[in-house]
Amino acid sequence: MLKIRMRLLGYFKLWFVVRRKARGNVWSGKAPCFFLLMLATFRPTAGEAAGIRDIVIPANANQPRIVAVLWTPCSIPAPEMLIDRDGFPTTIRAVRNCVVTRKNFPLILISHGMFEDRFSHHDTAEALADAGFAVVTLNHTQDSNHDIGGKSAADISSFLVRPIDIKRVLNFLLASPQAGLKVDQHRIGFFGFSRGGYTGLVLAGAQPDFDHITILCPENLLMCQQIKEHKIPAHSSGYEPRIKAFVIADPVNFFPSKSSLRNVWAPLQLWSSEYGGMGVRPEDVSALEMNLPVKPEFHRAIGAGHLSFDCPCSEDQVKANPPSVVCTDPKGFDRTVFHKQFDEEVVRFFREHLEE
Repeated sequence: MLKIRMRLLGYFKLWFVVRRKARGNVWSGKAPCFFLLMLATFRPTAGEAAGIRDIVIPANANQPRIVAVLWTPCSIPAPEMLIDRDGFPTTIRAVRNCVVTRKNFPLILISHGMFEDRFSHHDTAEALADAGFAVVTLNHTQDSNHDIGGKSAADISSFLVRPIDIKRVLNFLLASPQAGLKVDQHRIGFFGFSRGGYTGLVLAGAQPDFDHITILCPENLLMCQQIKEHKIPAHSSGYEPRIKAFVIADPVNFFPSKSSLRNVWAPLQLWSSEYGGMGVRPEDVSALEMNLPVKPEFHRAIGAGHLSFDCPCSEDQVKANPPSVVCTDPKGFDRTVFHKQFDEEVVRFFREHLEE
């Protein structure tokens, strides 16, 4: 875990921009109570807990294998389970290999940020599974925490391959149902944070415009050199029409104009932290909101920094010395309280837009 801290600290020196001025509206729930009551009629059947099982998408001639976790509703109460994320112990609530007793699940795909992994948003995955969704979280092939120390995450190709990773996982689940799980192909959603937010926008139809970026991009970063020298590898559109609704949190914004977002028409819930960080500024997320052709459901998380969207940390991790960058929030911000509200809003949005 020390490698993660030091590598992230290095990126913070290059990328972290703090804004202490509040922008936009304070977070608030936007669905009237009577509307939520109506939605209950259409929501997926809720489970009592989350079941998990490990899955592996096999390598092919051009692409490495993808390690993922499948989360499903489970009727057995979930105990606490300690998992070791490469030296970063994390407690989740789940039942391993819980029997799947239903069919035709709505599916949510979750995409992490740089140097993160398939458990970085475990609380959101648990909440969605508890609410009746099947969820798949994955380690992206070029910029997960397994790539720390290498060059792959710094290469612009690490962005370009991300939508391909998601499509491979989706194709695998549809072609090779796991544990009897059947996915409802008309009810597929996506949640992505940071680089995962970029991934979701591309899957929704956005076209990155690397020639006219407005975000901060330090020239000593390899990808920024590639952008400046117009050395972007050829790549096809990442649009994925099977995904019907998107939740995007603090995305890396390579979409500087309305033209780069003109094909994004799916329902979208957009979140911005108040202070940003890691190359993501609140003003860039606000610009994205204004440039989308359909107004998204917008939330600003007051008091949050960029990494506040990652899963809550344990008390020991928060108090660690040296402190963990991943677990450090702006003064006065309670990540645990925020995530309870955040997860509820994510579940509500997907229930609304992926109803039967």
